[in-house]
Amino acid sequence: MRNPVRLISTVATMAAFTGSLALAVPGAASAATPSASDIQQGKALAFSRKEGNCLACHMIPGGQMAGTIAPPLIAMKARYPDRQKLFDQIWDARRTVPTTLMPPFGAHLILDKSQINKIIDFLYTH
Repeated sequence: MRNPVRLISTVATMAAFTGSLALAVPGAASAATPSASDIQQGKALAFSRKEGNCLACHMIPGGQMAGTIAPPLIAMKARYPDRQKLFDQIWDARRTVPTTLMPPFGAHLILDKSQINKIIDFLYTH
């Protein structure tokens, strides 16, 4: 069995490195304090199979039948203290990892800026 602390540390290091390479999408990340409603909507989007579908690839606390092909989405505020970098990663991960399997949610109009920001609001609660 893998050491979970070491795995989380490795994932956080990788995320910090790849997040530092992201290119900005102008006016993307919101700096406002999210409402409880925004956080709930972000959770619904992340867990929805028709919208964010984050659980298809990632483990998220509270999620059912999580995927294992991508890093767990835990400690996201620590891993991505610069909200813009996390936004950029969700918007189009191909900018940092051209061979990624992660869909370019924003670039392909799967999710809009508001929806991505609500998912980030939710992810920042863990």
